[in-house]
Amino acid sequence: MKSLDRDFLERQAIPVEFAGTLRLVGEFRGKQELFKKQTPQVLNMLKQTAVIQSTESSNRIEGITVEEKRLRPLLEKGATPRTRSEAEIIGYKNVLAWIHTMHDRIEITPETILKLHRDMLSKTDIPAGIWKRRDNTIEERLTDGRWITRYIPVSATETPFYMKELCSRFTRLWEEGRIDRLLLSYAFVLDFLCIHPFADGNGRVSRLLTVLLLHHGGYDVVRYISLERLIEENKAGYYDVLNRVSVKWHEAGHSIIPWWEYNLGLLIAAYKEFENRVNTARSNRGSKTAWVQEAIDHLPEEFEIREVVQACPGVSRPMIRTVLEKLRDQSKLEALGTGRGARWRKVIVSNKRDNKRDNNK
Repeated sequence: MKSLDRDFLERQAIPVEFAGTLRLVGEFRGKQELFKKQTPQVLNMLKQTAVIQSTESSNRIEGITVEEKRLRPLLEKGATPRTRSEAEIIGYKNVLAWIHTMHDRIEITPETILKLHRDMLSKTDIPAGIWKRRDNTIEERLTDGRWITRYIPVSATETPFYMKELCSRFTRLWEEGRIDRLLLSYAFVLDFLCIHPFADGNGRVSRLLTVLLLHHGGYDVVRYISLERLIEENKAGYYDVLNRVSVKWHEAGHSIIPWWEYNLGLLIAAYKEFENRVNTARSNRGSKTAWVQEAIDHLPEEFEIREVVQACPGVSRPMIRTVLEKLRDQSKLEALGTGRGARWRKVIVSNKRDNKRDNNK
């Protein structure tokens, strides 16, 4: 709740560039309505892919993984979980789907946050839907094996009061409308993370809250592009900025500017990817092969098949593998290993022969 204090917010020296950044986000939000009307089939494919990617990435950030062969049965066919990790995967997916469907009816209250936590872990034996009963700390393991304390959250006895006050202040400022609601949303999530109200699952609940609040603000890109995946792709950067902005949070002496900059950049990246995917899908609607080839052109020199799958929602993995093998036979790609996790490398064609021919002219 420290970031949602009016005096604190008024003390923040917001960079001049913020006005342009917020305007750009607003422009992207306007475009999303056009895409939603013009390409419903493409959007439906993006929605299905985003839910799966978000569920995988948000759990994987916390070290929760399952065998790849089990992911599709769990996330697409409703298979019964066999392990605690599988149960956590399904729980996150169900809560995320609920947010996407019911966001306009979900209020920001302590009861809502407890429900998110309870439902996310409902299929496990982890105590859920209750605030932490013991004090906790945020620790980091160094390269030499030592553990250090990075941050000490709010105590267990103070947590219920802090959570009630956090939701109350947020609702009041949101309804007043004097402070940009997008910035308010990110301030709310930061304070939630600094309070750290649960014994387990704080990171995942924070990402679910982010999706919910962006829906409330009309930023529906979170339905089509996975913010969780974008965070995972630069997990080190995420934790670095979180560590920096939590310093002196208890005294309201922290700076929230880096947190705002990071999250606005993340949202813009999501919108750019959204626009690119819709345009690519529309232009290549009649040729899935061309779609896959264009996606590969925009990937790094080395990549995995899962990256192509992410870039081509609606194109089956067997179809993508067929295209990859065709490009390999044409000496345009090189396979680095075998199996689902094998990497591929683009073959860079030498220009020496062409340069020699040009010199002889």
